[in-house]
Parts: sequence; structure tokens; C-alpha cells
Amino acid sequence: MNRALKIRLAAFGLSIGVLAALIGWAAFDSWREVSRLRASLSTGHLRSFEIADHVQDETLRLYSRLVRYDLQPDAKELQNYRLESAELNNWIDAQKPVLRPAELEVLNQIDRAYDIFLVAATNGLDQAAQSEEAKLRHIEGIQKAAQPLLELGYRLEDAHRQLLEDSLLASQKSVSVLRWLIFGSILLLLGSLAWLSMTVYREMIMPLRLQLVQSKEIIERQEKLASLGVLAAGVAHEIRNPLTALKARLFSHQRSFDRNSPEYRDALVIGNELNRLERIVQDFLQFARPSEPRLATLTPEKTLAEVRDLLAPQCEKLAIQLKLDIQSTGHFRADPQQLKQVLINLVQNAAESIGRNGQITLRAREGAARLGGQHRRAIFLETEDNGKGIPADVQKRLFDPFFSTKESGTGLGLSIAARIVEKHGGLLEFQTSPHRGTTFGVILPTCSPHDNGA
Repeated sequence: MNRALKIRLAAFGLSIGVLAALIGWAAFDSWREVSRLRASLSTGHLRSFEIADHVQDETLRLYSRLVRYDLQPDAKELQNYRLESAELNNWIDAQKPVLRPAELEVLNQIDRAYDIFLVAATNGLDQAAQSEEAKLRHIEGIQKAAQPLLELGYRLEDAHRQLLEDSLLASQKSVSVLRWLIFGSILLLLGSLAWLSMTVYREMIMPLRLQLVQSKEIIERQEKLASLGVLAAGVAHEIRNPLTALKARLFSHQRSFDRNSPEYRDALVIGNELNRLERIVQDFLQFARPSEPRLATLTPEKTLAEVRDLLAPQCEKLAIQLKLDIQSTGHFRADPQQLKQVLINLVQNAAESIGRNGQITLRAREGAARLGGQHRRAIFLETEDNGKGIPADVQKRLFDPFFSTKESGTGLGLSIAARIVEKHGGLLEFQTSPHRGTTFGVILPTCSPHDNGA
């Protein structure tokens, strides 16, 4: 599992944890809000209604006692009035701690109005016994003082009712917000699960499927190459001995011919064809038994500069400009001679694609590539040309052994190059566009500057 996927899975696990905590918190807060609302509507929190009713009832009872006393003075009635009025005064003070600010403000007004009521009731008691007119004035004074108490009782009920409505509205808003929060968290959770599924499929399942297909193709190709290699080795071995004898006899005969004679010119043609045939045999042997690379730590600039210096004169004859574009100073391990052979082959193919008057760029850059079944930092050694491009029907068979679009080609150049790069643990890829050019890339894993392969 690569590091990027581990980071994504860790981020997913963290997000799942955060979402789960968020959903849990929202559910708990919703439960707490409903419990608070239920408590607000319970009997214990309807205390204001009880206080209002009690104050109104006691005020009316005290008023009745005073009226009875005024109409028929009785010391016991007066004593009961004074006891009950003191109890009510103390009871009002005892209710203040259980009320909320808005209700407490009304209760304080009730407390002040009750004090006024008591003053009005007490001040007129002595005068009420003197005459009927004084009794009536006393009763009217008491009634006038009691009226605010009754009205304030209703106001206390209204204050409590308003607090309940505000609390209910706030709870509804809070529960609505929490509901949407839970709904949104669930959507995010489902989205995260979908993202995880896509990530796992894209980063694990799809690469495995692709790797399986590639492995199958590689196995089939290796089997094909092995069969062709055995055939090529046998044919090359059988041809090499007669070739050696032919070249030896031709050389001995050529020495006896006059340099200006037709026989000598014919011998030169035969010798050139024998040399070409020998090169083909050599390619067959290299394809059949590729040598193991002798790895060394290299830099892109030095490697590409050597190839450019070697092939620049040949390209100049064709009016082709061979340029360097070094974008990486990294290091990689490769066999210098085998890698140079691959790059020379790619540059020569690019030059043949251009023909005359063009440009080939040898580029080195650094990036990421999937090598050996895992993503790694890699060096890209590219040959880019502005030639004709590669036709679609040719692209499918480009790396097939013995397939060539050249009249005198063996069709082994790119096959040998691909096998060399594969032995280095790299890839040989290409991108082409008709009439715009082709880019071949040798992709090799990077290494430390001091890596000796141990």
C-alpha cells in the first residue's frame, strides 16, 4: 500500500470519527434539548401560575376578613388577618429564588403592591370602627389597594406564558438545527463511504486488475519471446559458421582482383551484404541471449550529452538539430553501454521519421511512475521529434519482434531496447500524434547519489 493511499485512508478514518462524534453530539444535544423542554413544561416549572393563583386567592381572603371585621369587629378575626397577612408576605419572599428574571420582576412588583395593600388595610382599621362612613371608606381603600395585586397576578401568568413560548420557540429552532446537522452529517458520511469505495477501487482494485492483465500480457509476451529467442539462437548459430567461411573466401578472392575491375566492385557489394547479414545475426543473438546489465549510478545530463555528441554529426548531415533539455539533476542506476544503445536506437528512429530538416530533443525530467507494482520517483529520459508520428495500426505492433516498417529493418531494435529497459526495472513508453511527432521515454527509478547497488 503506497503512502498516498495510507494518508487518504487515515484522512477518511479521521473524517468518519469526526462525523460520528458530530452525529453523537447532535443526538445527545437533541435529547438534552427535548428533556429541557419537557422539564420546562412540567409541574415544577409552572410555579408562576401557582404563585399567581395563591396571591390572588390569599388577597381576596384577606380582603374578605377585613370586610367582615369592618362590618362586625371581632378580635379573633383581626388576629387571623394579621397572622395570614404575615404568612403571605413571608411566602412571597420565599418564592423569589425559584423564578426566572422576567417572572421575578413581576413578583417584586407584587411584593411592593402587597406592602401598599397592608398599609392601606392597617391604617384604616381604627377609623373604621368610628362610623359607617369610615367603614365604607376603609373597604373602598382596601378594594382599591387589592386591585393591583389581582392584576399583577395575571401579569405573572402572562410573563410565565411568554417565557414558555420563547423557550418552546428556541427549542424548536435548536432541534431543527440539530436535525439538519444530523441529516447533513449522514449525507457527508454516505459521501465519505462513496469516496472510500472509489478510492479503494481506483487505488487498489483497479491497479490489481490492470497489473493482472499486464502480468498476463507479459507472460504471454515472454513465452513468445522465449520461443522466438530459441529459434533465433538456433538460426543465428547455423548461419554464423557459413558466414564466417564466406567472408574468409571472399577476402582471399578480393585480394586477387584489380581495384578497378567489375569483379572487385561485385566483391565489395557481396562483402557489404555479408556484413549486413552478420549484423542481423548479431541482433538475433542479442535478442535471444540479452546480457545482464552492469549497473552504475548515472546522471541524466552526462548520459544524454554523450548520446548527443555521438549522433550530432550524423544529424547535421540531415539538417536535423539535436538539442538537450535537462530538467532533472537526479540519479539513477543503469548499464551505461546498454542504456546508450537504447537511446541511440531511439534517436536514429526519430531521425528516420523526420527525414530531413527537423528537430530532436533529448530531455531529462523527474516525476512519478508505477514501476514494479508500486508508485515511485523516476527519471524520464525522452527523445522527442517533430516527425510524421506513428500510424495507429503500427502502434499496436511496435514492440513485436521481427515487425518493421523499414525495407531493410530486422524489427528487433525496439524489442531489444524494451527488453534492456525491463532488465533495468524500468519501462519504455511512447506518445505520438500524427504529423506532429513522437516522444519515446525511458523510465528508470531514481536512487541516491551514493547508491552502489549493495
